[in-house]
Amino acid sequence: MYWENLDADLRYWTRSLRPVQWYPGHIAKTEKELKEQLKLMDVVIEVRDARIPLATSHPKMDSWLGNRKRIIVMNREDMVSTEDRNAWASYFANQGTKVVYSNGQLGMGTMKLGRMAKSLASTVNTKRREKGLLPRAVRAGIVGYPNVGKSSLINRLLKRRMCPAAPRPGVTRELKWVRFGNDLELLDSPGILPMRISDQTAAIKLAICDDIGERSYDFADVAAILVQLLVRHPAVGPEAFRRRYRLEMDSDCGKMFVTKLSVHLFNGDASQAAFRILSDYRKGKFGWVALERPPT
Repeated sequence: MYWENLDADLRYWTRSLRPVQWYPGHIAKTEKELKEQLKLMDVVIEVRDARIPLATSHPKMDSWLGNRKRIIVMNREDMVSTEDRNAWASYFANQGTKVVYSNGQLGMGTMKLGRMAKSLASTVNTKRREKGLLPRAVRAGIVGYPNVGKSSLINRLLKRRMCPAAPRPGVTRELKWVRFGNDLELLDSPGILPMRISDQTAAIKLAICDDIGERSYDFADVAAILVQLLVRHPAVGPEAFRRRYRLEMDSDCGKMFVTKLSVHLFNGDASQAAFRILSDYRKGKFGWVALERPPT
């Protein structure tokens, strides 16, 4: 029942909150440039957050890509359970979508990704040879939402730091081509978001997972919703909060717990208490818990 009711619960909990919206000025410029660069790409590598694969899928991505070959990278595979990973693997397999699971920080899955990109685009040079042209490097664009790990993935592929990367949204500000060996060129791109996020359940998930700028949301509101999600989650529950904070939960109301924790540990500072809860989730202190399951 947890997964069946999740989106309905989120819509109910977010209905009275200030909308989460974040669209820095560089994103509009990036989107325009990226659509031009897409014309040069042989294959597109779309990076998503494995905890929220649907929320980190841009609604315009399919129309931008057209018939171009695509690989979906489910980054941060270490932050979800084997059960969640298998559920999504089956979902994408049934759709015929190529998927690679990776951990951009540690490099897991990156070599497989490089091989898959070259394999998918191998017909490019076959056609060039038929036309009497010399072969060229395969061009792959790496795209996705802010802070899903695009630059870290490239750095791991190249085995050196070529692209700026940090655990916060908005670090990459411009498109940059880098070469991987003699036969693969990669385009690193800034994170792109819709100008307006109409689905606020997705926006809250982005905030929880740190895939959107901190200025776009209220820490206490987002942490309260996270508490309500986790106390209902079959793999977490209220006991996890008791163990973590040595604090009893009087109810499953997230706002009440944030307030209680602020008094218990932070001299009544609700923002600090909220940040602690969000940080603990992002670091896996409640276990590695996904916030989405495949549609049924």
